[in-house]
Amino acid sequence: MARGNFGERLKREREMREVSMDELTKATRISGRFLQALENEDWEKLPGGIFGRGFVRSLARYLGLDEEALLGEYDLARSGQSQTLPAKPEERIPSPPKWVPALAVFVILLIAAGLFYAGRYGWRRYAAHRAAKRSAFSSVALPPQSPRNPGAPAAAAGSSAASATSATSASPLDLSVSTSAATRVRILADHKLLLDAELPAGETRHFSAKQRFEVTAGDSSAVLLELNGQAMPPLGAPGASGTIVLSQKDLRQATGGNSQP
Repeated sequence: MARGNFGERLKREREMREVSMDELTKATRISGRFLQALENEDWEKLPGGIFGRGFVRSLARYLGLDEEALLGEYDLARSGQSQTLPAKPEERIPSPPKWVPALAVFVILLIAAGLFYAGRYGWRRYAAHRAAKRSAFSSVALPPQSPRNPGAPAAAAGSSAASATSATSASPLDLSVSTSAATRVRILADHKLLLDAELPAGETRHFSAKQRFEVTAGDSSAVLLELNGQAMPPLGAPGASGTIVLSQKDLRQATGGNSQP
């Protein structure tokens, strides 16, 4: 059916029966704008499906027209209109620019490189920290040092043995160790290890020996030594590690006024 035939016939049938638009609206309860859209075949303003067909049935029933014939003309007119409508162009999703994948790969490589170098730098710092800590510990835990006067000739061994024999008959040695600051202290009594630990500040320990003491400290200025109640000279330079050997000889020298160890 050509465009305008259905709408013109519907309008002609209404006017032939002298039915106004207002009367038709009140009788069929169809909005006036829908009735005008039917007569003008303005399909875009009309609902589709059963609603549009229901309007046509109501109009045909009120105007005394054949419902099925009028519905056939309506369907034919609407189908012809839908065929003449231009097809909407397919909306394609625009593809991303070609540089976007390359940029994504570059960013991923940059992040991976940053993680790699951060890991290497962190491992180096950790290894340096471990090495520094090990070095600091080894500087505190001093290796045993040879007794003073290492260059004494071997011929003096006999006299040393005699002195040791005479010392056994002397009174035992009592060593008092006090700390003014935290430091590591190692004490040997008659070549037997009595202490090798970190002492806190304000700590005082007492030790006994028959012949001699060998005292080593990480910080010489942090240790105060008293042998049988008599103050002994410092182990070494302030702030440095030092070792001292104390015996009955040092006790006699302190009594005689000589402060040299």
